[in-house]
Amino acid sequence: MLRTNPTFLSFIESLLGEKETHQHIKLKDFPAGYKLIEQGGKINNLFIIKDGITKCFISEENGKDFIIEFLGKGEVVGELEALKKIDCLCNVETISMVSAFVIPHHYFLSLIETNVDFTRILLQELSTRIIQTSSRASFQQLYTLEYGLTKLLKLQTEADLEISKEDMAAYLGISVRSLNRTLKQVKLNTSLNTIEIKTLLEKLI
Repeated sequence: MLRTNPTFLSFIESLLGEKETHQHIKLKDFPAGYKLIEQGGKINNLFIIKDGITKCFISEENGKDFIIEFLGKGEVVGELEALKKIDCLCNVETISMVSAFVIPHHYFLSLIETNVDFTRILLQELSTRIIQTSSRASFQQLYTLEYGLTKLLKLQTEADLEISKEDMAAYLGISVRSLNRTLKQVKLNTSLNTIEIKTLLEKLI
């Protein structure tokens, strides 16, 4: 639900001790609502999140958005487009203040060719994403919508994060109207609710 990769983040931070790498990788801050990557655009830079949370989503032709995942510390975005030399497949937008390492795509490709450790960690990251995507698909088939919503509410309370109703609905693949109905159902199911979740529900309903 919130993907993180502390191993990748630690490795990138260790690279900054090298003079050549320090010249290419820069740490920058981005406000909430900033699009790091725009669907259909060209990839110029990759981003590795140091702090904060982003949402990765696809905008459909009917104007609706589908959130694939929320990305946190250590997650890299833009790597597939750089590897395949294709236009951006999705949007990645900050939903909080985000600090991220910015890597030019040409230097990213150079690291893959010259740094075995970087390539190995990147392959592990891509493999983990495949596994997590498969797990999420299974989760959505096997568990109720109420249970999935409860996990999303729990993420917000644990990360001290505010996710809009529109984003919650886009992540769950439902309309805002359906979300409102489900919120009321979750509120009635006291066995799923902690004090923090109850407080959040009061704000949302």
